[in-house]
Amino acid sequence: MNKQSINKVKLFLMGLGSRFSENSSIFKGIYVTFTAGLKEFKGVGHFENGNIAYNFAGKTEILKTEDLAGRLAEACEQYDSISILYRERGTDIIISADNKNVKMNTTELKDEEEDNKLASHVSETSTLLNRDYYIKPDKAEALLKELGIMSKDGKIKNDKIRKYNQIDHYVELLEGILDKLPTKETINILDCGCGKSYLTFVLNYYLTEMKKRKCHFIGLDYSTGVIEASKRMAENLGYRNMEFHATDIKDYTSPKKIHVVISLHACDTATDMALAFGIRINADVIIAVPCCHRELLSEYSYEPFKGILKHGIFKARLADALTDGMRSLMLEAKGYDVSVVEYISPLETPKNLMIRAMQTGTENPAAMDQYLNLMSQFNAYPALYRYINEYE
Repeated sequence: MNKQSINKVKLFLMGLGSRFSENSSIFKGIYVTFTAGLKEFKGVGHFENGNIAYNFAGKTEILKTEDLAGRLAEACEQYDSISILYRERGTDIIISADNKNVKMNTTELKDEEEDNKLASHVSETSTLLNRDYYIKPDKAEALLKELGIMSKDGKIKNDKIRKYNQIDHYVELLEGILDKLPTKETINILDCGCGKSYLTFVLNYYLTEMKKRKCHFIGLDYSTGVIEASKRMAENLGYRNMEFHATDIKDYTSPKKIHVVISLHACDTATDMALAFGIRINADVIIAVPCCHRELLSEYSYEPFKGILKHGIFKARLADALTDGMRSLMLEAKGYDVSVVEYISPLETPKNLMIRAMQTGTENPAAMDQYLNLMSQFNAYPALYRYINEYE
């Protein structure tokens, strides 16, 4: 190749080096093909400890991106053309060069192609909803297979359709809130009581590959077994922007600014612990999908409702509403704009609420007065109040 083409290739490679340095966690691989006459010579590079392990002609070297760029540009002198596929999560960048032309293209699946492929899934599996899915089966195939939602032949499993609809609706409910987060820094998201982290993996995919946001996920759970399972899933998927720790949230401290705190189906007061943690670290966003509510059920009383609360089912339902209502009120008192929505249909589970809170920066003393008044009226001392006082 001539010097003019080689210099252009160098410039493009410098750009790829900058992309790698800015966010190496989404790098999947670099695939190089040199041609000389009718012969092809291939090289492959993969991520290894912050660098690239590049194999060419049977030899593997660990190179920094600038060294790899220099090596490839130097090798161009010996060949007629070069084709470079730089692959990231959700994006392919292709550089092709010969003595006449040097081109770089970024390729992603077109929306029309996605819609056509999704239509085939809908027709094959009629209980998929007639909607524009956020997590499209064709693009998220590796993720959905790892989560066990998709079969090996690329079909949503019949017994996982409800789960698929749930995770997609989860993303839909969070999209508008997450769009308000800072765009020029890495978004750090902490999942409290993460379990196997299915929804966190989905959110990682959506933010990284669909929204092109730089993000990092931290999963906490006291169970070593589920933490190890989550680590394996992250490794299988190549999601290097995730870390998992077997620890209790009250023992965890992060060197990073945590923008989002998530608590999904944490039992009873574990939700309160997560909310208190999010308030303490002044998280920009707090998301909670509460599970069981046992604490206030045996604790609260309200004389005007004595004739109603003698029926256990009424007392249990009011305990649920009181627990989540007071959680929402405390978040407002601590300076959050709060919305409460139905996460999934109540026909599937009565525990179907999602609490979404966005930091405003201004505490609300009137809301705190209402909270304290409710504590007095219902003879209740919620765990959230205790945890916040312990942190303070």
